[in-house]
Amino acid sequence: MVGVSKEKKAQRRKHIGDTALRLFAERGFEAVTVNEIAEAAGVAKVTLFNYFPNKEALVLDGVEEDIAGVVGCRRRGQTPLRALREHYLLFAEHLEAEVDIPELMTRMKVIIASPTLTAAMQEIQYGQRAALAMVLSGRDTWHLPADDLTADLMAAQITATILLLQEAFFDRLAGGMGLREAGESLRPDVDRAFDLLERGHGT
Repeated sequence: MVGVSKEKKAQRRKHIGDTALRLFAERGFEAVTVNEIAEAAGVAKVTLFNYFPNKEALVLDGVEEDIAGVVGCRRRGQTPLRALREHYLLFAEHLEAEVDIPELMTRMKVIIASPTLTAAMQEIQYGQRAALAMVLSGRDTWHLPADDLTADLMAAQITATILLLQEAFFDRLAGGMGLREAGESLRPDVDRAFDLLERGHGT
C-alpha cells in the first residue's frame, strides 16, 4: 500500500467494508467467502487482509468500546461509576448527525443473524468485563489471581448495565426514532442506571 494516500486508504477501506456488509445482509455472514468479498470490491484478497485482519473484522471492527480505558483515565478523585456516567452522558449529548442509521441497523441485523458473529461479540464483551475488573481491582496482569470477587462482580454488573443501555438505544433507532431523539432518551436512562449502580456499590 506504499504510495496510497491516507484519504485513499480510508475510502478503499470503507468500500471494502460496505461491500462485505451488503453481501452479508443479502446472503448471511457464513454463506459469503472472503474471496467473494474481494472480487465484489475489486481488490486482491491480500489487499482486503491489509485493511481487515479476518472476516469477522469486516463487521465487528470498531464495535469494541474501551470501558476499562474510561475508568483507568478518570480524573483524580473521580469514582469509576462517575467516570462512566459522564462518558455515556457525553455520548448521548454529542451523537454525530452523520451517523448512517440504516447502515448501523444492517450491521446489527447481520451480527444477530450470525452464530459466528454472535459468539465473537460475546468474546468481546467478556474481554471488556475482564479488562474492567482488572482496572477496578488494580491488578496489572491477567495472570494474577483475585483474592476476592468484588472487582469481578462490579465489572459484571457494570458491563451488563451498559449492554442494556445500548440495547435500548438501538431498539429506539430500529423503531424509527431519529438519532437526536434517541440520544435525548438515552440521557435519563444513563442517569437512572448509574443511580442504581451507585446505590448498590456506594462508589
